[in-house]
Amino acid sequence: EVQLVESGGGLVQPGGSLRLSCAASGFTFSTNVMRWVRQTPGKGLEWVSDINSGGTSTSYADSVKGRFTISRDNAKNTLYLQMNSLKPEDTGVYYCVLPQYNRRGQGTQVTVSS
Repeated sequence: EVQLVESGGGLVQPGGSLRLSCAASGFTFSTNVMRWVRQTPGKGLEWVSDINSGGTSTSYADSVKGRFTISRDNAKNTLYLQMNSLKPEDTGVYYCVLPQYNRRGQGTQVTVSS
């Protein structure tokens, strides 16, 4: 059974940083593209970033480009999202997604507020 468990969210001030993690199990993590999406109050479900199976190719939404970095550790079956220079509009629930099977985790809340 595919399981994706996000962690690392929390409350942070504008300009701060957070690192999200997603522990994956139940499938061959190292051969799959992985994705982060977020559910924000203003925009609904929004794609954030993708990473290829080997971690050598990444893509980002314009809204996060230059501030967020997606990465993965295939030895640990873990996906990451390093978020820097956070803005209030980054507030939302962040989900780790396995696109091939259209599965996502339960999400982790990120709140950017002073």
